[in-house]
Amino acid sequence: MDLQIFVLDVSGGDKVPRKGGPGVSQSDLLVINKTDLAGYVGADLSVMARDATAVRRGRRVIFTSVRERPDSPEVADWVRAAVRDRAAA
Repeated sequence: MDLQIFVLDVSGGDKVPRKGGPGVSQSDLLVINKTDLAGYVGADLSVMARDATAVRRGRRVIFTSVRERPDSPEVADWVRAAVRDRAAA
């Protein structure tokens, strides 16, 4: 079974998660990247978190900035755990 990671860019605006769409609402993991740009583009991360949580119905959301943290530890941990879970099944 495959898993899907969908990546949003904060510079697209804080309304993107609210609009849903299959990537936002149905992917196994939603990554909202470039959080360091939120203040520059007028995006409210708390609004994005609230809306993403609502449309995803319990599926994981990770906020990150690959520029600030190129290793994206939360995303890497999620992938490693998914690989372990699949290998154990």
